[in-house]
Amino acid sequence: MSPNPPRMVTVVLAVVLTVIGLALVLLPTGQMEDLVRQIGLPPDIQRTVVSWIEDRIVAWAALAASPIVLIVGSLVRGL
Repeated sequence: MSPNPPRMVTVVLAVVLTVIGLALVLLPTGQMEDLVRQIGLPPDIQRTVVSWIEDRIVAWAALAASPIVLIVGSLVRGL
């Protein structure tokens, strides 16, 4: 396989994942929980999202996924 430059959509997705991950890691947990509560999600989904924020699962997953998206985007044509 020869690497190709990733498409702009792939780069934008990687940047968005990085920004989301950094925001969730660096901002205090209380502020993020208040933001989720203000969005107006159904209670079951709201509890799930708040528990993810408390555990920082989504933050670390987003930070890990951003370089993976770029690598896959450079190895797979059309992605």
